[in-house]
Amino acid sequence: MKTAKEYLDSMRKMHFELYMFGERVTNHADNPIIKPTRNCIAATYELAEESKFPQYRNVMTVTSHLTGKKINRFCHIHQSTEDLVNKSKMGRGLGAYTGSCFQRCVEMDALNALSMVTYDIDQKYGTEYNKRFLKYLRYIQDEDLVCCGAMTDAKGDRSLRPAEQADPDQYLHVVEEKSDGIVVRGSKLHLTGAVNSHEIICMPTRAMREEDKDYAISFALPSDTQGIIYIYGRQSCDTRKIDSPNMDVGNVLYGGQECMVVFDDVFVPWERVFMYKEYDFAGDLVEKFSAYHRQSYACKSGMGDVLIGASQLVAEYQGTAKASHIKDKIIDMIQLNETLMSCSLACAYEGHREASGTYLVDTLRANVSKLNVTKFPYDIARLAQDIAGGLIVTMPSEKDLKHPKIGKYVAKYLKGVDGIAVENRVRVLRLIENLTVGLGAACYLAESMHGAGSPMAQRIMIGRQSNIERMKSSAKRLCGIEP
Repeated sequence: MKTAKEYLDSMRKMHFELYMFGERVTNHADNPIIKPTRNCIAATYELAEESKFPQYRNVMTVTSHLTGKKINRFCHIHQSTEDLVNKSKMGRGLGAYTGSCFQRCVEMDALNALSMVTYDIDQKYGTEYNKRFLKYLRYIQDEDLVCCGAMTDAKGDRSLRPAEQADPDQYLHVVEEKSDGIVVRGSKLHLTGAVNSHEIICMPTRAMREEDKDYAISFALPSDTQGIIYIYGRQSCDTRKIDSPNMDVGNVLYGGQECMVVFDDVFVPWERVFMYKEYDFAGDLVEKFSAYHRQSYACKSGMGDVLIGASQLVAEYQGTAKASHIKDKIIDMIQLNETLMSCSLACAYEGHREASGTYLVDTLRANVSKLNVTKFPYDIARLAQDIAGGLIVTMPSEKDLKHPKIGKYVAKYLKGVDGIAVENRVRVLRLIENLTVGLGAACYLAESMHGAGSPMAQRIMIGRQSNIERMKSSAKRLCGIEP
């Protein structure tokens, strides 16, 4: 297993074609915008180092079912409901440790979904996708690699199916078949941790019909493969990392990352292809991946822990902590946050073994879990802003606080309770700003809404999977309606 330092060193060896703010990035390893996001992934290695964090041993590491070796859980295929439960606990722990998106959930969810769907395709068509996949998985585990999961296509005109688009590149698709592989073209959007990853795993974005079969593809490549172009996504307040890389950033250690990724006629060797035109399995792969990924939002309860802690601190620093309405708001935040974690655990405990041997979460409860995530973090953020007050969006900068002339005024009028350093009050207010309207809000709020599918996607699945007929039968029996 890699250490955090070894991971960071391995990133220096990657050669991404990366663009940010209209310019080519030539030194991604030391870029101040990227560095906090890379620290986040380094934390997934750091907490797996048992000598440093023995309390995380059971959640961060696990025994590989392929090799019998100890591996990072992010590279693991779930072998029991205990694995699913530990996944949720790991997500919350890392969310609280980093206060940000640690960018590896999509990797774990993609690997597990592919472990099942490649097996199912082989059973139907006599292909060897699962054999290829297991060889690839062993490589990922042995090298302790980070994979970027790529599912969401650009989609173009959303009223049209993939094959109906005026521009066929709006969905990633095959443009050429060769004896040794395929050539693909298109784009994937919103890719979490894209330029912090060793590998990129592509999957179809929706269910397909026969006419869409050129779009029903799944494959993996080294992230710096020729022809893959990365365009870095902007976030609110992102240049604060450059202008004032300390207090004004809020979270001074970690951050999240998203990219638009373009595949400009990229070659994929056959041994890296896990689905090729089996359109009838595209929807199944999407649904299984989505169920896992909706469970993964236990991380938001970890970030919620940070926001609740910050809200309690700012109340203490401002002298409002003993007010009954503040206590009530903190309790409301805790109740909402624990409900998020409870739903993630519920879908894990109710998981089951699939034919491939992989354990899958209860998909109904996974969708309920994610639908709550589209609401509760917003309520928690609203309460945090209420407790913190307007200073989170009107406070002068760190440079003003440290200015030789005006700094004394900023310090004087930002003072709260006696004995609390002004800088401490400023720092915790900036952290609340970060999580609710600034840099971290991309990870905590916008990602809560749209990550793993927007609310309607979960509503559709809940409607499909709820057994309304059973509920009706219970009601009929109890009120005396004949069956």
